[in-house]
Amino acid sequence: MWPGERPPGGGTNPQQDANPYQQPGYQQPNPYTAQPPPPAPDGGNRRTRTVALAATAAVVVAVLVTGAVLLGGDGDDEAAPDPTRSSASPSASGDPRTADGLKPTVEGWKAVANTDLGVAFDVPADWALESRDWVSYVAEDDDPDETPLVAMKGPAVLKAQWCTSDDDKDGRTDDTPLASAGSRGNNGARSTEEIARADSAAWVYGMYTQPDRKKVTTASATSFTTASGLTGSVATSESSGVERQDKCDTDGKATTFAFKNAEGDFASWSFFGAAGVDEEVPQAMVEKILSTVRVFTPEES
Repeated sequence: MWPGERPPGGGTNPQQDANPYQQPGYQQPNPYTAQPPPPAPDGGNRRTRTVALAATAAVVVAVLVTGAVLLGGDGDDEAAPDPTRSSASPSASGDPRTADGLKPTVEGWKAVANTDLGVAFDVPADWALESRDWVSYVAEDDDPDETPLVAMKGPAVLKAQWCTSDDDKDGRTDDTPLASAGSRGNNGARSTEEIARADSAAWVYGMYTQPDRKKVTTASATSFTTASGLTGSVATSESSGVERQDKCDTDGKATTFAFKNAEGDFASWSFFGAAGVDEEVPQAMVEKILSTVRVFTPEES
């Protein structure tokens, strides 16, 4: 019995369109236009790499440069990062940002802020907040350079150690989270519809189905307006028939909401999580979290 497995059925899925990866002429914008992040620190799981900027000075420089360009804005007029800068990695409580001034819009929830983008959203109290400089991304399993397919900065994570395994038998265990949500910049994209479909598909492929892109289906992007009045495009991707070769293999799902921030730049919020398991985050909860996505000014945080 696989951890968290549940019987098929029980719930409906939105009508799915063709996989955006398979459309003629489709080309996903490269989410990384600068130096890609270095290999993940020990403990990153098989597919989701997490980079704590305080790990080493080299990591701080490499990832901050990348983050400025890709996850927080265009980075053209930002000062070079200080290699001695220390950034908090996740605390034991999972809440290194409890001192932030930004208040949640849902009572009892936590506010998650990306100050570089000016984007915030809320999550339930049992989600843990990574530090604002924490980057999570997915890459091809066989890519020695780990060039990111898609990424998010300063995410919130639900049950970071939901499944732990040592599939490659190297003596080091890898943790797979139940779900995660975060935001990033999407400079170079052509439309919010393109971002919504491409990013949600990339998360499902990178986390759950690779190397098989055919197992990913993506719904058409539709217009969506959050509770704050922020309007953009949303799309949901999901997998079906993932081969369960290893302990933590499951189907997965992802939702991406793409919009323009206060600066007029493309940005997006994404959720990804395990699907078809007992603890799967209901789509109604995903949409409730999505409804809290909003833009803000740095003075508010």
